[in-house]
Amino acid sequence: MRVPAVLALLATGAWPVAAAPAIESLGTDAGLRLIKTSPADPGRWVTEEQKIRDYKSKGIGFVDVTDITDAQVLAALSAPDTQEKPFSAQAVSYPSNVGHQAEANPLVMKASTTNPKTWLKTLTDFYNRYYQSSYGTQAGTWLFNTTKSIAAANSAITVTQFTHSFNQPSIITRIPGTTSDLVIVSAHYDSTGGSSTARGPGADDNGSGVVVLLEALRVLANAGFKPKNTLEFHFYSGEEGGLLGSQAVFSSYKSSGKKVLAVINQDMAGYSPSGKISIYTDYVDSALTAYTRVVATAYTGATTSDTCGYGCSDHASARSNGFPAAYVCDERMDASSPYIHSSGDAYSTIMWDAVLRHTKFTVAFLVEASYL
Repeated sequence: MRVPAVLALLATGAWPVAAAPAIESLGTDAGLRLIKTSPADPGRWVTEEQKIRDYKSKGIGFVDVTDITDAQVLAALSAPDTQEKPFSAQAVSYPSNVGHQAEANPLVMKASTTNPKTWLKTLTDFYNRYYQSSYGTQAGTWLFNTTKSIAAANSAITVTQFTHSFNQPSIITRIPGTTSDLVIVSAHYDSTGGSSTARGPGADDNGSGVVVLLEALRVLANAGFKPKNTLEFHFYSGEEGGLLGSQAVFSSYKSSGKKVLAVINQDMAGYSPSGKISIYTDYVDSALTAYTRVVATAYTGATTSDTCGYGCSDHASARSNGFPAAYVCDERMDASSPYIHSSGDAYSTIMWDAVLRHTKFTVAFLVEASYL
């Protein structure tokens, strides 16, 4: 974060003085990153390795705010969760029931685990997908090429790389609609095994979310689906480093004035002893979350609920930039995979019925929300 941005925020009160980082650190902590672990946290300077070893591997959520200079976004990241909308890029109304089953159900039935099993095997075979490692860059190249191959079934679909200051890009796939209004489904593809150099197969976290999106894309691409609203599939880099990829993407969307109707983030979709999708309720848009539950219940059955805390996953980036976001996970926290952020988050731990359930939900949501 640049000094002028911090000073401007302090002067306007947009970032409370109690939550402001120590400005004197800015000139001495070269190479360090500024992270926040809660709305009230004034911020602390840490190394890249400390982010993973001392926070991520211990289950402490955080947002890397080093490069954020937007006063509204910084204020949103310092607002309590009880203040649901520190600001909103646009107002959106959601239906109280589903209305497009005749179109969605045949597409939902086309979802399979055949390709996801192959894709996830490749993803977990990378030593890790840490966003600053060569393996993470290689995984990004593989994902970009795989997504382009799937999208080739429909020439209208575009696949682009969103580049960052680090080598691992985010990947954005777009199915154009008759409006430019956006419905986004997202998943991060980087992983960690507890340190920057550890083995991190990242099967559930979050290879599972990635293959869910890839399979939903395959279904819609092969069907030649033509949505009313434009659909985007976002594959973020750098989530484990503090939501870096998604924050940059949504900052760009905010700056360019894009209209986003919904962001559905899926982080972990492959481990579910309960056999139910879990829809989280903190640091999200409550109206979109209610609509998400309506769609999930209609197409996959009963759901569960939980909260996951500050900086939990990439939906926080959408929300802090003023866009409506919801978070869909495979399980409640107390029953979720015990293997994440370790070498044990392996292909063999995946419950494929969970992956299929999330895929069916994703296809259904994209069809339903394409008419918002």
